[in-house]
Amino acid sequence: MTNNHHKVIIIGSGPAGLTAALYTSRANLNPVVFEGMQPGGQLTITTEVENYPGFEHGIQGPELMDVMRKQVQRFGAQCFFKNITEVDFSDRPFVVKSESETFTADSVIISTGASAKLLNIDSETKYMGYGVSACATCDGFFFKGLKVLVVGGGDTAMEEANYLTKFASEVSIIHRRDEFRASKIMYDRAKKNPKIKFITNAVIKEVLGKEEDGKKFVTGALLKNTKDGSTWKISADGIFMGIGHQPNTSLFKGILDMDETGYLIVKPGTTKTNIEGVFAAGDVADKTYRQAVTAAGSGCMAAIDVQHWLEEHELA
Repeated sequence: MTNNHHKVIIIGSGPAGLTAALYTSRANLNPVVFEGMQPGGQLTITTEVENYPGFEHGIQGPELMDVMRKQVQRFGAQCFFKNITEVDFSDRPFVVKSESETFTADSVIISTGASAKLLNIDSETKYMGYGVSACATCDGFFFKGLKVLVVGGGDTAMEEANYLTKFASEVSIIHRRDEFRASKIMYDRAKKNPKIKFITNAVIKEVLGKEEDGKKFVTGALLKNTKDGSTWKISADGIFMGIGHQPNTSLFKGILDMDETGYLIVKPGTTKTNIEGVFAAGDVADKTYRQAVTAAGSGCMAAIDVQHWLEEHELA
């Protein structure tokens, strides 16, 4: 890359980042997308995506992101598999640094997403997308009439468990303690649901599964009692992580306004952050919906916000 200055730099390459790139490239703003540590975002670890409009028979997560990437490149957006390690938004042009290069930009769109908090065990990684999920609204449909486990003790776990009872025959909430962090209203709602069971003072030590005819699937979990250390197996067709999400915003701490969890704060009805010329789209600023389609929608909003902002603040 000979010219390291750009009108628009987009940090992150999930549905939000790539949709922002699509709209800004079609507006002749020649955006550059830095794809980061997980090109394509969380959809790259999702197998079947059936709730993204336009794909009647569903599409594999990595395939969807590959199609989106090719689409934005067709209109001239440049995508680089680089990780941004440092930013300086104190003055314009803004400064964005990777491990080896420095770039400047008239405007920046942040779409670094959020990562589901996981157990960080090998078997969880092995079956992620094959029965292990971190999104009930994305994958609950696949577990009609089946038994599932939900890990967690907060509002996220209660909400996921209640949602899953629309499909699953039985939902067991696994929690490491016997007291729950969840709000009383959420806990009471789960407790009253006849399909939900509680297994307390327990953690998942291992995700159990099988591989047949080249397909992987979950068969259950090995649980460990947190008080006496005893272990036992429980059968299940799916395991959902309900221990929350962590927005990928550590790079912007002390620079951009964020809430107590780390989600970027944008001005209502816009994608504008507290710094003029810096915008946020997708899960990085969305703690409520966290869907591919809402992320894409906010990527479109960010692109239009950027376009209008650049027209008003054109640098010489």
